Amino acid sequence: MSTSGPAGPPAPGVPVCYRHAGREAHIRCQRCDRPICPDCMRDAAVGFQCPTCISEGARSTRQGQGAYGGARSANPALTSMVLIGLNAAVWLAIVVTGWSQSPLLGRLAISARGICESVADPASYWRGVESAASCAMVGNGDGSWVPGVADGAYWQLVTSMFTHEQIWHIGANMLSLYVLGPQLEAALGRVRFLAVYLLSGLSGSVAVYWLSGTEGYTLGASTAIFGLFGAFAVIVHKVGGDLRSIGGLLLVNVVITFLPGLNISWQGHLGGLVGGVLVTAALVHAPRGPRRAVVQWCLLFAFTALLALAVIARSAALA
Repeated sequence: MSTSGPAGPPAPGVPVCYRHAGREAHIRCQRCDRPICPDCMRDAAVGFQCPTCISEGARSTRQGQGAYGGARSANPALTSMVLIGLNAAVWLAIVVTGWSQSPLLGRLAISARGICESVADPASYWRGVESAASCAMVGNGDGSWVPGVADGAYWQLVTSMFTHEQIWHIGANMLSLYVLGPQLEAALGRVRFLAVYLLSGLSGSVAVYWLSGTEGYTLGASTAIFGLFGAFAVIVHKVGGDLRSIGGLLLVNVVITFLPGLNISWQGHLGGLVGGVLVTAALVHAPRGPRRAVVQWCLLFAFTALLALAVIARSAALA
């Protein structure tokens, strides 16, 4: 038989429970990251949470609030279905108006400078023509000037992410949206998910405007889709999940980006990925509390303002 007295105080430098001073705590709450002792550990979906976070989570659930402040979506797939419908509608409009020769392509896709489009063959354009006046003089009147972003066609930064030409292009992008979109909306809420999608797409468009050549045009929802890859990775990392699954899928898409002959815009993919990571990080790492939404939307507004300044600076450089 052995006897023991009451446990002494923890050794210097050993973490202690934030709820029970004097008790060693080698586990941290998954939500607030504070150390907790075995008596305070509560099983959660991933790891353990403290009683305070469990109570807050239950209260948020009753109020219909998501983990990152957004209202829970009754149907997390709805926004993705609407976005898929919009992309499909634009693609059908392009098909019925000439497909590869549709005049919509040059007007909805991103072109840094204006393009002198061939009237006889709208799928081709006259190189080296930099103004509407010059375009009117080429090819015995064959030139038709289509303005670019630098000419004031700023809508192309948004419309390009809903524009596709090849069926494989829209098919691959919409499949990715169908898989990733509902999961992200369930985690972020409808409004925040839509913000991630649109700001990722805009970030990719700005990257194209800065990094691509000034001739030709760029189109596709891949800018926003790569933003969703980045968003998914941020959330998985936040909850301590396994990044290998999304990492493998992202790696496959990166490899496809650089395959010869596909003419895929790495600039748009890179810009969209970075935008998705930054926007989602602002949403999920904003401090908890009553002002969380204010902080989130201020950060998103600041990011949007930076993109706008980048567009203005690029337009000035091309003037």
